[in-house]
Amino acid sequence: MIKLYTDAATKGNPGPTGLGMLIVKDGHQQQLKAFLPRASNHQGEFAAAIEGFAYLKKHFSNQETVLFYTDSRLLSDAVGKEHARHYENELNELLTSMDDFKTVVVQWVPEKENQGAHQLANQALHEWVNQPDHQ
Repeated sequence: MIKLYTDAATKGNPGPTGLGMLIVKDGHQQQLKAFLPRASNHQGEFAAAIEGFAYLKKHFSNQETVLFYTDSRLLSDAVGKEHARHYENELNELLTSMDDFKTVVVQWVPEKENQGAHQLANQALHEWVNQPDHQ
């Protein structure tokens, strides 16, 4: 079983956005960060989830069960309903990525239970914003 936690941190809305993905399997963690030069926070939440599932596809068997945790109600509701009014493309890409796995369980968690991914997203944003060519 794999646990995937994702989060996004945005400066401005839209603005530079850090993505954090925390993967836990058999007691081992993989911490991933990425950034988008300009996105809304909701777009960032979808992008973090898509990045997380892309990593899982490359590094793990599609027979694995994935427990996917997000603190974004919009994202968890959209996956549950298979509908997102303003984020159809992002949702379709995420659902396609999730279909690569035998079982995916999506669960909304409060921000305090998603601190690992949250910190990674903030680190990614901070690193990008503090690069000399972005100040």
